[in-house]
Amino acid sequence: MSFARVWVHLIWSTKNREKIILKEYKEKLLEHIKTNAVDKGIYIDTINCVEEHIHILILLGKSQTISDVVKLIKGESSRWWNKNKFTKYKFEWQNEYFAISVSESIVEKVRDYIRRQEEHHRCKSFSEEKDEYQKKYGSIEIKND
Repeated sequence: MSFARVWVHLIWSTKNREKIILKEYKEKLLEHIKTNAVDKGIYIDTINCVEEHIHILILLGKSQTISDVVKLIKGESSRWWNKNKFTKYKFEWQNEYFAISVSESIVEKVRDYIRRQEEHHRCKSFSEEKDEYQKKYGSIEIKND
């Protein structure tokens, strides 16, 4: 019997890092992403976002690829947002994303980090966070969909 248990921390931003995820729509967006993920067989453990980017901790299924999961989440959520016309501007996610493997031993730490995004970004911008990731993990190849 095949077995896989691969935790992945996903991060991506809105197109041009536009601060378009308004507080009054944030919970609707997160709930929609979670519901759609269940329908697509994607296991989202923890999810949160701020105005211009999102963090998601997933448990990757044995036949899933990171790229496919990201495409499904990003594509469907932006279509849903635009269909519902939450803003007068077209909602788009950027093409790039970060995908970082997570050791089983620090899953709880990553969950906590994702849950505290609002608090975290009062002190540190998304650009500063990206720079820290690059310093910590070396030159990060930004993956396009």
